[in-house]
Amino acid sequence: MDFLLSVVDAIIGFFRTPPFLLGFIAVVGLALQKKPIDKILRGGFLAAFGMFIIQFGVDVLVGSIFPLNALYQGLYGTTDALPGLGEAAYTAEYGSVIGLAMVTGFVLHLGIARFTPVKTIFLTGHFLWWMPFIFVAVAVGAGFGADWALIVWGGVFSALYWSFMPYLLRPFVRDVIGDDSFTLGHPSGFLALLSGTVARYVGNKEKSTEDLNLPKGLSFFREVSITGSLVIFITFIVSGLLIGDFGVEQGLVTYSLTQGLQFGVGLIILLQGVRMLVNEIVPAFEGISSKLIPNAQPAYDCPLLFNYKPNALLIGFVVAMVVSTALIIVSNAFNIFGVLLIPLIITSFFECGTAAIIAEGQGGLRGAVIGTAVAAFAMVLVLGLSLTFYQATIQDWMLIFGGNDMSLWGIVTGLIANLFGGLV
Repeated sequence: MDFLLSVVDAIIGFFRTPPFLLGFIAVVGLALQKKPIDKILRGGFLAAFGMFIIQFGVDVLVGSIFPLNALYQGLYGTTDALPGLGEAAYTAEYGSVIGLAMVTGFVLHLGIARFTPVKTIFLTGHFLWWMPFIFVAVAVGAGFGADWALIVWGGVFSALYWSFMPYLLRPFVRDVIGDDSFTLGHPSGFLALLSGTVARYVGNKEKSTEDLNLPKGLSFFREVSITGSLVIFITFIVSGLLIGDFGVEQGLVTYSLTQGLQFGVGLIILLQGVRMLVNEIVPAFEGISSKLIPNAQPAYDCPLLFNYKPNALLIGFVVAMVVSTALIIVSNAFNIFGVLLIPLIITSFFECGTAAIIAEGQGGLRGAVIGTAVAAFAMVLVLGLSLTFYQATIQDWMLIFGGNDMSLWGIVTGLIANLFGGLV
């Protein structure tokens, strides 16, 4: 029995580790195309390397902006006093259940792709873990007591999410990248759908975010890493002046410049990883889509879109930060949600930045700005409404990483779960 559990844990660990998963997919895809062994191994290693580079870039980016979260937590009160298990205790108690739900859900997901017209395959490894993580949390909060019920609940809803959300995003992603080589597998899904739909009606495709005319002396702003560094530098300066210092010995200017440069470096690393991964995984996946699951389309993490509309990414981040922070200040002042919210800095960059890219594909610069503003409003709204469904488990974690699909589907499945909680 212990050996069997060890095998299950190893499988779970493999699938929730993106470089291993993407490297494995590349190997399988190239093998199905009957490529020489040297090309199979080269493709597998380079795909894994590319994903590792992306993860490292994301870590650098998150590390550069995370001190802002700590600053705002100090302003509004930390999450330590919140009710519920907390993310660490919840993971320790239900980790094995979440893992089994993940495996169950992925098997169902592959079945949907093989036997239905919904041919998307979700390959963002860490969200193969985080989606059952939130679905199980909702069920625990609703009173589900049996492990089998938690596993089935988490597995079924994860499979449905992994299958249908990327499928709905296909035409929106196509308008950004110009083909159907991949779609989006990331919890920015509903924000992207919302911003893209709004942009389609209010935007103007003729004026793109990527065609902004700058004076010759300011042409360096076209380099997204430089522009990103300056945006973060200014954000730290303004936050430090309005709220207080960051608890460091360096002066505010020096510290802000350091964080800004770190953000720019993170973008450079991330985009290099994206280029490397795309060069290997896209042609390799053709073997899977032609042999195992005909016409399958992979769903990848949001950074794979960043290269296509880098200006839209930064515009979306700035718009989302301004709009969402203003809304959070108002909601906290009037205690609208009964919980003090902190600015959603990470969600503003990754989820709303992605939503801005999708909106740009539908409505250019104007669509990106207006679509992202609407998405930022929705981000705060769904976060606040979802917290009650995570109150017994991961409310502390959702305050930092929510405001996206994990909040929206927490509300939807939470309402359903409350009907059945007493029965299981």
